[in-house]
Amino acid sequence: MDRPIGVFDSGIGGLTVVKELFRLLPHENIVYFGDTARVPYGVKSKDTIIKFSLENTLFLLQKNVKVIVVACNTSSSLALPVIRQHFKIPIIGVILPGAKEAVYATKNGRVGVIGTRATINSGAYEREIKRLDNKIKVFSQACPMFVPIVEENWVNDEIALHVAHKYLASLKEKDIDTLILGCTHYPLLKSKIQAVLGPGVRLIDSAQQVAQEVRQVLIQEGLLNKNRKKRSTREYFVSDEVAIFANVASRFLGEKLKDVKRAAAYV
Repeated sequence: MDRPIGVFDSGIGGLTVVKELFRLLPHENIVYFGDTARVPYGVKSKDTIIKFSLENTLFLLQKNVKVIVVACNTSSSLALPVIRQHFKIPIIGVILPGAKEAVYATKNGRVGVIGTRATINSGAYEREIKRLDNKIKVFSQACPMFVPIVEENWVNDEIALHVAHKYLASLKEKDIDTLILGCTHYPLLKSKIQAVLGPGVRLIDSAQQVAQEVRQVLIQEGLLNKNRKKRSTREYFVSDEVAIFANVASRFLGEKLKDVKRAAAYV
């Protein structure tokens, strides 16, 4: 089935998932929506996040997608159950795949989670980790400044390292050996986060696990694209300035984005 996979995020961070989808499912068509006009989601109320997430889902459904990836930890934490109630299409979040990988990875049973305020306040990662293994100790830290740093493309600036030191100092004291990057923007700051925490802490970026889950769902539902002769298509939509997104996204994905369009965040 050559209908596309739909992916949405509050901004550019969801491209970490898209990159893994390219690698694992090279024949699949993809439509990406980044709600750049309303980023960041993590400082907004639950009702607002649910509203935005439903609107993003409706936008992707207009593109005739066959599955939707909620590549935003904040939306996955607070809006995923509501989205699934409203729509019958397979909808995949990012919380459970990341929690599973962290439980598998930790050796000392001490796991850190960083995310937006909304994600951390929701307790979504802690609930999933405890459900999988209630002996694991979970330590959480909101890092609200990380998203604008990524969106402004300041990842290689001294400010990124300074802010990382500020946020991660308390987690370093907790002797964690595993850290969940609980926002799809955060992998772009991986080198700074690793520099602060040291090589002994494993960073969990759930993008790989999410891509694997998408593949499993496509196989189970008989939705894999079997048309291997036609080149896969990649469409990108944003709700704000196209040029800024295209510039940063091209550097991140390692290819020039030819088809970025501005679209309303809602229908």
